[in-house]
Amino acid sequence: RKREKVEIAQAQRFLSEHHRGVLFTRKRDGGPQMSPVSPGIDAEGRVIITTRETAYKTKNIRRDPRVSLCVFADAFHGSIWIQINGRAEIVSLPGAMEPLIDWHRRVKGEYPNWAEYRQTMERQRRVIVRIAIESAGPDRKG
Repeated sequence: RKREKVEIAQAQRFLSEHHRGVLFTRKRDGGPQMSPVSPGIDAEGRVIITTRETAYKTKNIRRDPRVSLCVFADAFHGSIWIQINGRAEIVSLPGAMEPLIDWHRRVKGEYPNWAEYRQTMERQRRVIVRIAIESAGPDRKG
């Protein structure tokens, strides 16, 4: 169990620096649905991703919160990568607004006009996906 905590801590550090990933959710029939995402990590160590209320991944997570996420460095080929598995929750507006701002600051940096950003988030019906990390790996190269 101690090794797992180290892997989760490593995954959290990796996500604080790398924001390219592919999120795996499950369709109604159990099949895979994958989406490119820009993940970050919040102050509580959860993965944070923004998406729309109407997105398939949002609907899939509401039905089945088990998700996996592959995050990789910009170089992609030959780069370091990590897989995260966990349970996701969807936070909708208005409760999502402050987490959306936090996501932007952590992943993209400051925004020139936060009032405009807030309006855009409302118009696009943005949500925050928060993933509690249950496991991370790989712990060895294959």
